[in-house]
Amino acid sequence: MTLLFRWLLRLAGGLVFLSVVAIAGIYYLAARSLPEYDKTLTVEGLSAPLEIVRDTADVPHIFGQSDEDVFFGLGYAHAQDRLWQMMTLRRTVQGRLSEVFGARTLPVDRIMRRFDLYRLAIESVPDQDARTRAALTAYAAGVNARLTEINEDALGRGAPEMFLFNAPVAPWQPADSIAIGKLMAVQLSGALDSEVERARVSLALPDADMLADILPDAPGPAIAAPDYASLMPEGSLTRFAALEAPAPGMTAQGLPETGLSPFPARDMAGASNAFAAAPARSATGGTLLANDPHLGFTAPAIWYLARMELQQGGVIGATIPGLPSILSGRSHFLGWGLTSSYLDDLDVYMEEVNPENPEEYRTPDGWAPFRTRQSIINVKDAAPVTLTLRWTENGPVMPGSHYKLASVTPSGHVASVAWTALSPDDTTVTAGVELMYARNVEEAIDAGRYHVAPSQNLTLADAAGIGFKTIGAMPARDIRHDSQGRLPSLGWKPENRWQGLLPYEDNPEFIDPEGGLLGNTNNKFVDRPFPEHVSFDWGDTQRIHRWQRLMQTRQVHTRDSFIEAQLDTVSFTARSLLPLIGRDLWFTGDAAPEGTPERLRQDALTLLANWNGEMNEHLPEPLLYATWLRTLQEKLIRDELGPVADDFTHVDPVFIERVFRDIDGAARWCDVLQSTVTETCADVSRQALDAALLEISERYGNNLESLRWGDLHQATHDHPVLGEVPVLRHFVNIRQSTSGGDNTLMRGLTKGTGPNPFLNVHGAGYRGVYDFADPDSSVFITATGQSGHFLSRHYDDLGERWRRGEYIPMSLDEALARAAAVGVTRLRPAR
Repeated sequence: MTLLFRWLLRLAGGLVFLSVVAIAGIYYLAARSLPEYDKTLTVEGLSAPLEIVRDTADVPHIFGQSDEDVFFGLGYAHAQDRLWQMMTLRRTVQGRLSEVFGARTLPVDRIMRRFDLYRLAIESVPDQDARTRAALTAYAAGVNARLTEINEDALGRGAPEMFLFNAPVAPWQPADSIAIGKLMAVQLSGALDSEVERARVSLALPDADMLADILPDAPGPAIAAPDYASLMPEGSLTRFAALEAPAPGMTAQGLPETGLSPFPARDMAGASNAFAAAPARSATGGTLLANDPHLGFTAPAIWYLARMELQQGGVIGATIPGLPSILSGRSHFLGWGLTSSYLDDLDVYMEEVNPENPEEYRTPDGWAPFRTRQSIINVKDAAPVTLTLRWTENGPVMPGSHYKLASVTPSGHVASVAWTALSPDDTTVTAGVELMYARNVEEAIDAGRYHVAPSQNLTLADAAGIGFKTIGAMPARDIRHDSQGRLPSLGWKPENRWQGLLPYEDNPEFIDPEGGLLGNTNNKFVDRPFPEHVSFDWGDTQRIHRWQRLMQTRQVHTRDSFIEAQLDTVSFTARSLLPLIGRDLWFTGDAAPEGTPERLRQDALTLLANWNGEMNEHLPEPLLYATWLRTLQEKLIRDELGPVADDFTHVDPVFIERVFRDIDGAARWCDVLQSTVTETCADVSRQALDAALLEISERYGNNLESLRWGDLHQATHDHPVLGEVPVLRHFVNIRQSTSGGDNTLMRGLTKGTGPNPFLNVHGAGYRGVYDFADPDSSVFITATGQSGHFLSRHYDDLGERWRRGEYIPMSLDEALARAAAVGVTRLRPAR
């Protein structure tokens, strides 16, 4: 027995030893790919010595003797810190994810192959101007210099993920950067989802007049440059579009539920804030600009901070690895910020297939053959898949599974898509490069004419003034268009087809408004009739009212007041809706005994009555409010829409307001069609509150005051690939308790589905505030860290600052960058 025990002990000890050795070996191999910042290296493709100075936040400051060398340095720095991210983005747009991840990403590859964006990117390379072609070439050389270094020095394949998903890495090409720009158009476009959603709801409703309630147009006037003398009353609510509801294990678009899918639902398509103040509205007499673009959270964040010292001066701000430009930032002369314009740049067409020949479709001139091409997708651990790609004169033919197109496609038809991002002459990257060289607002606006897709609102500030321009190609539509682009239309009718593009001068523009303020929160910013309307659907008209109030309650602003607005968590929506839905419930009825549902309702109403609408992570009221509103909308729409109600996973404030104000008879939604009694809106509101409180008490207990919004509203910066791997997910995912909500300026969009629908999945991954009275006092921050390597201390070191609403200096002072730098990389040209 003693002998057996000894052998078991030895076996256990041996297993422990082997486990330690294995873990140490894995750590060693993973750590080999950690970039070394303090070194000297000889590289090909450089014309003169180059220095990359890493400041204490790991932001690279790149100093070279020519602009091409500086772009080389940016490519090298991106590849040092975000190589896996860059290669994954490239594979996504190429439709080659399945070569690495197997059959689970095959649906994504199928769609990307049908869009054919990578071929279009290759065709667009010659269309860039000379300076941009030089920048693209130099940037690619910098990326490839890092790849060469990794291979020659055996640096762990450049990233830990490269070991787990071993696949060949091709050299970077200029077309790859253009393709990643096109991928951003995919991630920011919600027009396809919007058209299909409207069609599905139209088919489901018992009364066509009810469509204006559940999918209302944004009410009220357009807001871009508010009048200082007037304040917007807190009472006009706006539409917040519904999210396509997912089937189990699938996304709303019929794709696998994976972080690698680039396709957003309508209200995940992009939301951002940008605002500017002229010198007359600044306490220091200089212009001010703030920008916080919102995208889905990932680890690492999509944004990467960088400074490039070009020959005409420095530029600093937020980049996206793979692109050789500062997308939001400043130079010595100019600051710029981006928000999604929500321009309707996509149309869905129903193409009739020839019943006598399925290889043909109807055109205005009769039957014509589809353009076709075979495309082979290689799949890891499975047989290759061959696709037949088809195009019509309008655009590529899409499968019925994409955005549930099959549910609105008539028999004998297929769906095709016309979209500005499908241009083979896409000069969007040129616009980004030329913007960095602009010296004032006028030159920046002129650079914007090269921008094709995704359409953006460009907010600008130079030393003397401010400006706003919608950039991106605007389709020219016929005024006789059957659906005005709001619903899928018949592709063979000439009046439904695009009539080319509108001239850039027709894009909305505001320069130095009289009130001295400009701003956009994805709200309606222009009132123009179809077909020059820009859009019928907007990403926000809730947050804009809170922004307007914050801007107009001060005669002059400072950098700190702009930061305060960026971080504001007061919900205009909560302050406007609660008096409506609770007006017949507050302070009514007798006191109820402790422990009864009636008493719980009274306690909840008391808390909400004393709440100012601040979606603070430490308060219980945001959870009570959010759960009540979700339950209320579900009760209002379920019997009218049936299964289509699953599509509406986020509360639409305008719909709630229309119902409770009985606008155009919208109170009819309160009556439950399947019941014999006639329910009032007060009845439904009370029932929804009771149901919400029952859900809360079952999950979190009856002590309402102990609830904490931030426990549920956690920012989910998850690794797109490793985030669901047991054990490893605890190392690669970043979770943070956060304030804010769907309709606050510091927006933390909730997931809307799953066991915890209040997870914060979408928000400001980058924040920047630029002060041209003292440019080096400008500040910025990202949501995670600079490095994509989860063993690096810079993987998440900025995340806690971001959560607390802190920033780091955005300075072009070289001495400040070098002081206490974490390393200096010196690149020398090979002779």
